[in-house]
Amino acid sequence: MLMDVSHTVEHGLVTYKGLPAPIICDYLSREASREIYSPGTEFHIGKIEMVANTGTYLDSPFHRFADGKDLSQLRLEQLANLSAIKISVEGVQAIGPSHFPSREFLSGRAVLIETGWSRHWNTDQYFEGHPFLTADAAQLLADAGAILVGIDSLNIDDIQDRSRPAHTILLGNEVPIVEHLADLSSLPQQDFKFFAVPVKVKGFGTFPVRAFAETSRA
Repeated sequence: MLMDVSHTVEHGLVTYKGLPAPIICDYLSREASREIYSPGTEFHIGKIEMVANTGTYLDSPFHRFADGKDLSQLRLEQLANLSAIKISVEGVQAIGPSHFPSREFLSGRAVLIETGWSRHWNTDQYFEGHPFLTADAAQLLADAGAILVGIDSLNIDDIQDRSRPAHTILLGNEVPIVEHLADLSSLPQQDFKFFAVPVKVKGFGTFPVRAFAETSRA
């Protein structure tokens, strides 16, 4: 069974305060296309203007480091068909090492952190007091060999800490990050596959994804 765990990108959506909302419009409308094609034939060509950090998105090392791998350099093995586990920590703001299982259990897996914060998506509450990963927890995940880390919150870091330790540690160890996940409550704790594949853009560190999981649930 496939479970969608990403948010919908729509015109005017504010993902992060201070960043512009996407502008979604027609480049060629259906009405205008009728002048180009045979009678009864029409097409729509859309146009979107947005920053890369929009909706549910994936960060590659280039997002943080000038010499880090960009989106085009990530291997599909880092992004798709990943063995995954879910760590549920609802009600916790600073998520530390004690919230995670043994390193052996984390190794080679996508680790999705369920905070329940996605219930505030597209509201003012989403931007205030969000859950985040501590530096020690990020180091634990990197040292344990997690292949990807995702969270259903505004930012994997405490935005009051401008050094962004979780981004620095994870991306510095070539562990991609997925932020603004949704509906993680629909997933089991383990024994599922995770997919978060962005467009293959050279010289870009971040891009929206259609994040989803494959579970054995009927």
